[in-house]
Amino acid sequence: MAKWERIAAEWREKIHSGELEPGDKLPNEQTLKADYEVSLPVVRQALDVLEAEGLVDRRHGRGTFVRAPRQRVRRSPERYQWEKDRARLPESQRRRTGATERDTGLTMQDLDFSAEYRTVPASPDLARLFSVPVGAKMLERIYRTSSRKERVPLSLNTSYMVYDVVAENPALLDDNNEPWPGGTQNQLFTIGIELDRIVDEITARPPSADEADALKLPPGVSVLILRKISIDTKDCVVEVSNVVLPGDRTEFVYTTKLERWSK
Repeated sequence: MAKWERIAAEWREKIHSGELEPGDKLPNEQTLKADYEVSLPVVRQALDVLEAEGLVDRRHGRGTFVRAPRQRVRRSPERYQWEKDRARLPESQRRRTGATERDTGLTMQDLDFSAEYRTVPASPDLARLFSVPVGAKMLERIYRTSSRKERVPLSLNTSYMVYDVVAENPALLDDNNEPWPGGTQNQLFTIGIELDRIVDEITARPPSADEADALKLPPGVSVLILRKISIDTKDCVVEVSNVVLPGDRTEFVYTTKLERWSK
């Protein structure tokens, strides 16, 4: 194990074990250098790793502090069937909770939600997915949900639907109706659309400057890009969501049931 890895491992354990609590200050770089008998670049490399993992904040002129853990999001494919099961429930039941609460364990009172709708022309990529001409009128929906405790978005979600399809229910064109009880699957239900399947495509990349700022990402932390493609029972793509998730506090859980060998 390299020297910087050993230093990072020791302080990581102190944080995970609770020996150090959020807000506690680590020794300064010169003290760590002397304690471990290493060079300053080695100390800084160890601190860089801890910062990239979201365990510490390095504040210029003040030092390095243990960071309070951010709200985690745990997503699994079961959420989609859960949403579908709720899509036809009475509104009073749909209003009680939503998918974000399911993924985080938070309540509706713990969350702030915003939505912005606008019309955009279909890009070549969207035109291919929806089987519409390039430039076709699309409804773009931008969603942000934040924990009121942190005031940081849990994700950056941009959703697309074919405008003329959505327009069958004018209420679906007004962002003042958000958050919509029952989410997208209930919205689709109001215009006679039932989902058959949802395809998740997940990739990772460095964040853009705007993404890093919006999600308050520590240096070196990647984002996870989830493209969610919703396909109806007629085998048509009816919604595409591009979701940017912070890599330091998002967990995807996939359980695949395997058939048993016949004896």
